[in-house]
Amino acid sequence: MKNKPDDRSDNVDKIQYNIDKTIQNYEIAEEVIGKTDNEKTKKDLSEKNKRREESLNNMRKEIKDEAMYKKNEYK
Repeated sequence: MKNKPDDRSDNVDKIQYNIDKTIQNYEIAEEVIGKTDNEKTKKDLSEKNKRREESLNNMRKEIKDEAMYKKNEYK
């Protein structure tokens, strides 16, 4: 059984999609935090948003790496 070749052609698009969705979720959570009086909900959403911030930083690094790979591939 042969392995499929590494197809990285749409990685930047996939990562960008994930970044966009994570930002949307972050903003929705911030809205809920602003509207709710439930302290547990606020705490839970704040913790999720901290993790989202970390994920966003990692995805942004990854998208830069993929863009550099693509740039070097087409030289």
